[in-house]
Amino acid sequence: MSAELEPLLVVFKEWVEFARSLQEQSEDIWNSSLEEGKWTIKDIVCHIMLWDKYFYEEAVHKMATGQPVALELGDFDEFNKQAMVYAKTISIQELVDKAVFYREAIISDIRTMPAHVIEQNSKDPSNKFNLTEYLHDFIWHDQHHINPIKDFLN
Repeated sequence: MSAELEPLLVVFKEWVEFARSLQEQSEDIWNSSLEEGKWTIKDIVCHIMLWDKYFYEEAVHKMATGQPVALELGDFDEFNKQAMVYAKTISIQELVDKAVFYREAIISDIRTMPAHVIEQNSKDPSNKFNLTEYLHDFIWHDQHHINPIKDFLN
């Protein structure tokens, strides 16, 4: 694994502990909107979990197992709407378990990748997925959602 990725993975893993810490909250809190008309905490956790699931299955795990990566991101808004629908069908415990599972699976697969796989991926202009950029983007994305939840809980 690339030495530059390890510090990113440490920060990327913070989502796991944050998601676990939310288990202490009541179902009423989980179903509360952060602001009028905004997503609930459960919607947000589901949204992040489903993005993790997507990137794990369609990119990271494929890289780790030597398969070609061909992401087709499609309509972000529709993906996010489906996450809100799915959030209504899943228990809090199952959601936290899946959030932890997919984030840890991503981290585990990245840690097993030889440096040449990561470097090759980063240099391939035909591949729209760059592991380092992905980690930077989703660390930002995590904080974009974690900070308002923390503010709400305080």
